[in-house]
Amino acid sequence: MFKKKVQKLSYDKEQKKPLIRCSICNGEQIAGFRDLVTGKFEEVMLLKNNADLKYFMELYGIDEPVAKEY
Repeated sequence: MFKKKVQKLSYDKEQKKPLIRCSICNGEQIAGFRDLVTGKFEEVMLLKNNADLKYFMELYGIDEPVAKEY
C-alpha cells in the first residue's frame, strides 16, 4: 500500500568511485566504493538480484551505470 521512503546516504564523489565486485567462481556480487587514492574497496552490501542493485543506486543517489570488477 505505502512504499517506504529511502533515506539518502552520501559519499565523497571526488575520493570514491561506486563499484560492483563480481566473483568469477560463484557469481557473487558485492556493491561498494573504491577509494581512488589508496585503491581500497569498501563493501556496502551483497547484491542478490537487480532489485538490490537498484536499491543501492537509489540509496546513494547514483545515476550513471556502476562499473563491475572481476
